[in-house]
Amino acid sequence: MTILFVLLTFMVIMAITHYTRRDQPAANERAAVFAPATAPHMVRDFGFEIPKGYCFHPGHTWVLDEGRQNARIGMDGFAANLIGKIERIEVTGLNRWVRQGQKVWSVTSQGMTIDMISPIEGVVIAVNPEIQRDPNLIAKDPYKEGWVCVVKSPDMAINMKNLLSGNFVGSWMQNTLRRLTTMMPQMATAQDGGLPVAGLLGQVDSTVQRTMIKEFFLS
Repeated sequence: MTILFVLLTFMVIMAITHYTRRDQPAANERAAVFAPATAPHMVRDFGFEIPKGYCFHPGHTWVLDEGRQNARIGMDGFAANLIGKIERIEVTGLNRWVRQGQKVWSVTSQGMTIDMISPIEGVVIAVNPEIQRDPNLIAKDPYKEGWVCVVKSPDMAINMKNLLSGNFVGSWMQNTLRRLTTMMPQMATAQDGGLPVAGLLGQVDSTVQRTMIKEFFLS
């Protein structure tokens, strides 16, 4: 009788545990918690303010190696200014594997949606909750408070070889601005600091928009 009582008690405990945990997300489904991004050391090169230690994808996204295979990623200041006010951002789901050059989030601005591509390959393990509440943090502070997500990237060192870093960043941005000016010769495209006029992308017709999105965001 005692043995039967113990077995019944054990089964009841197991049943209660099962039902109380059934609706809770598994550990690997919950977002990892990361400390706020630290303010980068900015250097001026070719008229642009560039964060030291960041690497850039030609599609105007950046990556910062934070150790332990964690890579924080976001949109660069050139892209943020070109797009202007962001109304909505949609980031790929947690625990999704993204490849380098594959869409990882999209932004909606002035009636247009732009896909941004991942500068690195890996699993999305965290999304910045602040940009979901205020997407315009990306434009206000693209390299610190405006980060978008964190990717666990086992092959980060290999991926980094495909990105722009160090002294190459300034000349690349200058060349990008030159291409933009060539496309829009009748409009003032440069502000102090070398960035495009804020919201320029929304000031042109849809045909030019599509061309610019393909040219500068590779999407």
